[in-house]
This record gives sequence, C-alpha cells and structure tokens, in this order.
Amino acid sequence: MDELLAMMQAKTDESATAEFERLRPYLLRVAYSHLGSLGEAEDVVQEAWLRLLGADRAEIRNLRAWLTTVVSRLALDQLTSARARREQYVGPWLPEPVVDAGGGSADPASRVDLDESVSMALLVVLEALSPAERGAFLLHDVFGYSFSEVARIVGRTPQATRQLATRARHAVEARRPRYPASPDEQREVISAFHAATENGDLAALLELLDPSVAFRSDGGGLVNAAGKVFTGAERVARIFTAIARHFGDQLQMTPIVVNGAPGLLMETRGSPSVVSFTLDRGRIIEIDSVRNPEKLRTLMGTRVESQRSGQ
Repeated sequence: MDELLAMMQAKTDESATAEFERLRPYLLRVAYSHLGSLGEAEDVVQEAWLRLLGADRAEIRNLRAWLTTVVSRLALDQLTSARARREQYVGPWLPEPVVDAGGGSADPASRVDLDESVSMALLVVLEALSPAERGAFLLHDVFGYSFSEVARIVGRTPQATRQLATRARHAVEARRPRYPASPDEQREVISAFHAATENGDLAALLELLDPSVAFRSDGGGLVNAAGKVFTGAERVARIFTAIARHFGDQLQMTPIVVNGAPGLLMETRGSPSVVSFTLDRGRIIEIDSVRNPEKLRTLMGTRVESQRSGQ
C-alpha cells in the first residue's frame, strides 16, 4: 500500500511539474507586469514553485488560478519594497526591457510570454500608481480576470477592486496615445528615425518628433546617461544628432523588438542602449533608453544564444 501511495504521489508531482513549466512564461508575464523587472519576476515565480511543492495538491482545484494568485500576491509584496528602493535611484528609473533581437532561446519555457499589451510605455505609466491600483488594473484589464476573482487575489472586496481598477484606468488612458501606431507604421517611423540619427539630419528628426516629445535615459548611476527627462522636439533632436556627431562610425544602430514592439539597439564603443518608442498621430511622443547594464540581461542572453546557434 505504501509503495502504491508513493507511486501515486510521484505521478502527481510529475504532472504538477509539467503543468508548472507550461505555465512558467505566463507566470513570468504576470510577475514582470507588476514589477517591471525580469530578474525580480523570476525570483517571484521560483518562490511560487517552492510554495507549490509544499502545498496540499488535493486542495488545488485550478492550478493556473492558484499559481496566479500566489505570483500576484508575492509580486505586490515585492513591489511595495521595490518602490522604496527606486526612490533612491540615480536618474530616471525605467523598467527592464524584454528584448528579442531575433536570436531565439534554446528553452522556450524560460522566456517571458510577452506582447505589446505590456509595453515599455505602459510600464512607465504604471509606476505612478499604487501597488494595489497596479495589481487591480493588470489582473482585470490586461489578464482578463473578473473583479470577484481579482478581489480574492488581492484581498479586497469586489467593489474596492473595481474602484482601484477604475482609478488606474483613468491614469493610463490620460497618457495612452489616442491614435497609436500599427506595427508597420512604428517600424516605418523608427526606420526613418534610425536613418535621420545616423545622418545627423536635424530637419528629418524634427519631422518625426512630436513638439512635446519626452526623452528618458536610465543608466542607474553605472554608465553615462541623462540625469533628467528632456522634453521638446528641438532639444531631443539635437541630443541624437550630437550623439551621431560625437561617435561617428562608432555608433551602431540595429532594429530589435522591445516588449513586443519595434525598437532600436544603439551601441557606442561597446556600450549598449535599448531604445523604445511611443507614437501618436504618426509622430514619436516618447523615447525611453535603457543603458543600465543590470537591466540588459535579456539582450545579452539573446546574443549568447545567437552566438551558440552560429557555431
């Protein structure tokens, strides 16, 4: 009898492990959307796995829902402490970008299940929300859970959860482009931005930039980066023409995909920057450049996989 019970337990563990690995990219997306950090998201998902190992499986009727609840609660707890650390951050804080440079991954289960619904622009806006507002908005508006389900996850009443999501939605809508670009239009505009920057063409850049465009650069105090947000088309255009003029042939620009949307990789003397763009009415309204090397792990991971596949 003991041997039979052991075999049944082993079979249950094997099934749970397989299901967890299938859900891992989705769980990473949930955690990353809350935290804006892939490293912290991976830690949260790993902790959820450890809690699953210690849980009574007979009480788990829906593993996806159970894991979503655990990951969301852990992420919200982590976000509360992370926000305190970010207040001491050197210069503008930007989310860690998830980069696809076409290299793929040897292990698809290790990749975050990400698309343009969790854009860099959205994550920047979400930083202004409270953890509770952010969680309610993401779980309801992005991941499609009902307010009753969200309430159980975040430990609030459905009415309170609805109010949190409504406040968050208003904040997001206030900064969301009214006429966002299609992927083809975004690629076309970024290609033109790429060419204008390389050529130092100030007039062409001014045509691409919205008059009130904002440029943020995140170096985290580890590499050179702008210490504040720059606004205005002429000011931002002159920054990029100055970069091209200063580095000349040492400036390399490559099209990449950043958080599911077209972006650019800019490299100067081996120092990379992942640049994402937000468009409205066909013009660039926001440019976010992540230079902090601690936030470029997915970029470096993609490069390693590309080099291995090319051997």
